[in-house]
Amino acid sequence: MKFNPLRLVITGALLCISMVAQAQTWPTQTIKILVPFTPGTGMDTIARTVAPRLGERLGQPVVVQNMPGASGNIGADSVAKSHADGYTVLMGANTMLMASQLYKNVPFNPVKDFSSVSMAAWGSLMLVANPKTGIKSMKDLITKAKASPGSVTFGSPGVGTPHHMAMELFKSQTGLFMLHVPYRGSAGYTQDLLSGELMVGFLPVHIAQGFVSSGKLTALAVGSPKRHPVSPNVATFEELGVKGVDVDLWYAFFTPAKTPTAVVNRLNTEISAIMKLPDVRDVLGRAGLDAAASTTAELTDIVGKDYLRWGNVIRRNGISAE
Repeated sequence: MKFNPLRLVITGALLCISMVAQAQTWPTQTIKILVPFTPGTGMDTIARTVAPRLGERLGQPVVVQNMPGASGNIGADSVAKSHADGYTVLMGANTMLMASQLYKNVPFNPVKDFSSVSMAAWGSLMLVANPKTGIKSMKDLITKAKASPGSVTFGSPGVGTPHHMAMELFKSQTGLFMLHVPYRGSAGYTQDLLSGELMVGFLPVHIAQGFVSSGKLTALAVGSPKRHPVSPNVATFEELGVKGVDVDLWYAFFTPAKTPTAVVNRLNTEISAIMKLPDVRDVLGRAGLDAAASTTAELTDIVGKDYLRWGNVIRRNGISAE
């Protein structure tokens, strides 16, 4: 068949018209928010807080589905391969930028295979030490770790978790060598940190502060750009002279790549408004999360930069989840 440039132009125009029409009528059916982790996690709390309010605003039911596995990779891949029509939304986090580079042969790219919708919340981590160690400050930790490389133990809920990656970033920025002890979940990890089996580690700030206030743990630094209101007396890494250790967790909404721009923008408008509601901020605040919103461009920029940053940490330290 002879190539016809006019036919190509007409086909493209019809496709654009079809996409615009689809966006104008969207939504006409149930929307699914897929959470790639188990119920009860921060992601799940955000999704289940947003879902009914989003449904009211869009005039269609919004349901939450959990699909855990491979540190979130299974659920994220499912969304990446879904129809780009706005009816499947991913409740994502910066953990997917880590997990997708920790496992081999991950079938999706978190930068290229999703459209950014909006930031949803931030969560902060605090570096703490067990009082039995005698480590009372960041200076003490660095001095002890440098004096005897490998003698300081730190734990995490598992390889590739934010707690683990935060410490690997801290080690890279300070040139320290400390022994990593990975656990299978937060319960055992936290218990051994409190008992002194582990010397130091990261915990979510709202959990850590309770133990710090009771004297069971010693606060060393918070991984936020600014001091956290839950623990205003605890300095940031930056204030203590350790540069580049911003290890805040973030949570955000995504759709499959190539979702119509009008649909993504509508989702952004509604979700951003929901995240600013006082009752939503209160619900997430009780879960240790700071509700947030962003433009699609702002979230895309954060994703791109964090993907490169955590990829460098993973490669530099030879970390693998397999």
